[in-house]
This record gives sequence, structure tokens and C-alpha cells, in this order.
Amino acid sequence: MNFIKRGLLSLWAKKGRTLLLCAVFSAILIFVLAGLTIKSAAEKATENAQNSLGATVTLAASREAMFGGGQNDTSTSDSSSTDSTSERREFTSTPVKVSDAEKIAALDNVKSYVLVTSGTATAGDGIEPITSSDTTSSSSTADSSQQGPGGMGRGGMGGKRQTGDFTITGVSSSADYSSFSDGTATLEDGEALTADDAGTNNVLIEETLAESNDLSVGDTFKLTDSDGENEVTVTVKGIYSTTESASGIAAQVSMLNPVNTIYSYYTLANTLSGNTDEDTVDSAIYTLSEPSKVTAFTKAAEKVIDTDTYDLTTDDQLYQSMITPLENVSSFAKNIVILVAVAGIIILTLIVMLMIRERRYEIGVLLSMGESRAKMIFQFFTEMFVTMLIALVIATFTGNIVGNVVGNQLLSQETTTSQTDTQTQQGGNNQQGNQNGGPGGGGQMGGFNTAVQGSTEIDDLNITVQPKEVAILAGLGIVISFFSILLSSFGILRLNPKKILIG
Repeated sequence: MNFIKRGLLSLWAKKGRTLLLCAVFSAILIFVLAGLTIKSAAEKATENAQNSLGATVTLAASREAMFGGGQNDTSTSDSSSTDSTSERREFTSTPVKVSDAEKIAALDNVKSYVLVTSGTATAGDGIEPITSSDTTSSSSTADSSQQGPGGMGRGGMGGKRQTGDFTITGVSSSADYSSFSDGTATLEDGEALTADDAGTNNVLIEETLAESNDLSVGDTFKLTDSDGENEVTVTVKGIYSTTESASGIAAQVSMLNPVNTIYSYYTLANTLSGNTDEDTVDSAIYTLSEPSKVTAFTKAAEKVIDTDTYDLTTDDQLYQSMITPLENVSSFAKNIVILVAVAGIIILTLIVMLMIRERRYEIGVLLSMGESRAKMIFQFFTEMFVTMLIALVIATFTGNIVGNVVGNQLLSQETTTSQTDTQTQQGGNNQQGNQNGGPGGGGQMGGFNTAVQGSTEIDDLNITVQPKEVAILAGLGIVISFFSILLSSFGILRLNPKKILIG
């Protein structure tokens, strides 16, 4: 045990050298600990994002089923010379059976689900839609609405079908529907739609629409289906507010204005859509509690449904958009740990190598007295180990500060980069959508853009030093100490005592 005593005496005798080693080792361990804590905080934030968001999987009719399973209708036209035949595919509405949707809802990893049916309705007694001009009389509105943007208004294509004044969104639970769950819509008065509203005519209307028509919870008004054949009296169960606003074509067409969206139970939406089967819906949306297992969930769901009739589509873009900066920060923090550890070994090796060269005579005398080379290495290791313990204490109390500064700065930069990329992608989608004749590239993409804009971004990491990080840091400190001593001692300890003393 003399080598331990000699090591301690050497540290005490050479206080300047000891302070230099402590300062260098502290700097190395501080940045290693910062990397460890940043990586741990990023992984924890990712886990929290998984629990709070959840990816969504949508069950709907497959495109092949909607277009007649690939069967074509044939129409023949006469010409002066020959008969020409043209083929077209017939579109057939294929609803989702509620029983099939509930089979998937019974699977593991389903946090919540909602059954959805969409349609339109025309204003009846007791209500008028919000239009782009509040001064337009109801008679002139009825006349002018026959000509909407592009010559298409309530008459629709060829005047065969009215587009309607309101968008009717039928849901099995309004609280689980995306507009309410992501905070875009908020219930201000009354009660939400639940399973108890099945078969009823209860609805939720937007507060601007309610104020314009002097409606409150409990009042009734009438809606007519888009064909103008059936009239339904509905009851206001709740009033909600929305952060969505109308722009472009949505401001000119009543049914596209967010304030003209009326929520009902899906059975009422089926009635207004002309669907007599109350046990079917347009789609079912499942929110998963563990987005990372979305692939496994999709495979399990495909086993309980007819994949020729239904399609399952996944949407974890919101989750991915939130965790991408975190994953980048975590990866960068891991690289910090590796690079600083390697650089620490190199720097300490050079310092210890210079230190050992100054102690050539001491080493030669001890070796000539019969001291083993292993004990000499352990003496140097003892000195480095004690220095590492002092540096470990310093790093434990200061690494948290450095970690918070560096970590949140990295996250801020990554978040800004991610936002720029997302806006660029959305701009491309909007341009493509406009070329295809639709604003924003369609409802699904527009809904995603709204969700991304309305989501709460992770802009702060909760970086704290935990016992686990300290233990890992201590282990890395020992490894750094050992390799730096081993590499620096190799050159001189391979010589015999005589050569050391003569040299």
C-alpha cells in the first residue's frame, strides 16, 4: 500500500500541478456530464411527448372499394364511321361498419377513438349561416347562393344537389374529436356530445353563429338535408368557440366557414346525409397511447378487418414534428460525451506524460530499489483517481448549469430549423393544392397544418443531475484516468532503471 501513500504525498507536495490536473479534469467532466444530462432530458421529454400526443390511425373505405372494386361501367357513343367505347369507373360510397370499428377499438394501445360521419345541411327555421356580408338579406342570399365561386353555389354541379349552408360533423364523442382534443375548438357553454346522445338531435354550434341567431343552450332550430327533402328539428346542447378562421374560398362559401360547422352525434349526421343505416360511419379515428408502436398496432388491426374493403392510414406527423428536435439534441449530446471523453484522454495523457518525464529520477530510484512497474502505474493512477474525485464533485455542482445553458440553446436552434423546414413543406403542399384546384392541398393536409400551428412545442428541457448520470460520469472518469496513465507511462516504464537514471 506504499504506492497509495506515495501518491497522496506527491499530490500534497506538488500543489500547483494538482490544481492544474483538477482544473483540466473538472472541465472534461463538466462537459461530459452536460452531455449526459442533456441526453437524459431529451429522452424524458420524448417519452412525455409520446404519452401526451399519441399517433392516430384512421379506418376508412379503401379506394378500390369506393371505385367499385376495379369494375368498370361501359358507355357507348355513336359516330359517323365507327362505334367508340369509353370506360369509366363508378364511385360507390362504402361506409365503415360500427361493429368493425369497435373490433379495432378493443385492441391494446388505443388511448381513445371517435367515429366520424360528415355531411352538409341547409338552414331552416330559426337559424341563418354566417356569410361574408352581414348586410345581405336572406332573399338575396338565397338567389345569389345559386352562383358560388366558379359558378358553383348551393345548386352544386348542374344544379342537381345543394352544397348546403352548414358542415355537419357527426362524432361519437366531441371531446375525443381532433378539433376539441388539440384545443382548436373549446366548449364554452353546455355539455359535450357523448354516447348518451346516440339517436338524438342534439348539436353543438359555434358561439358566433349562436350570437348571430340569438340561440342559447336548450333552444331549437331546423335543418334540411342537402337534397331539401327532409327537415329535422335539432336542439342546442352546447356552444363552442374555435380558433380557426375563414380565408379565401372558405370566406365565400358558407359551409366552408369554420363558424358554420355544427357537431352532432353521427346518427344525426347519417340522417342528414341520407344514410338510413345508423350502424355505419364514414371513418373511425384511433388515438394511440404509444406512438412508437403504431406499426405493430396497424398490423394487429389488419387481422380483425377485411383489408379488401377497408384501409388503415396512420398519422403521427404531429408527434414526429415535436420529437425531431429532441432526437437531434439527444444525438448531439451523445456525440458530445464521446468526443469530450476521447479528447479528455488525449489531453490528460499529454499532461501526465510531461509530468512523468519530470519524475524520471524518482521512477528510476524506485525501480532500482525493486518496486514493480505495476505499482508505479498504480501510484500514478492513485494520483489521477484522487484528482478525478475532486473534479467529480466540482462537475456535479456545476454541470447542471452548463447543461441547461447548452441544452436549451441547442433545442432552440433545432426547433427553429424544424419550424423552417415544416413551413417550407407546407408552402409546397399549399402550392400543389392550389394547382389541384383546392385550397391548402385538401382538408386532411389543411387539418394537419392547423394542428401543427396550434400545437405546444417543446421549447424547454428539464435538465437535472440524477444519481444515474453521476454514476456514469464516475465510471467514465475512471476509464479516462486509467487510459491516460497507461498511455503516458508506457514509454518510460518499458525502460530499465539503469537507462532511466543515466538518461
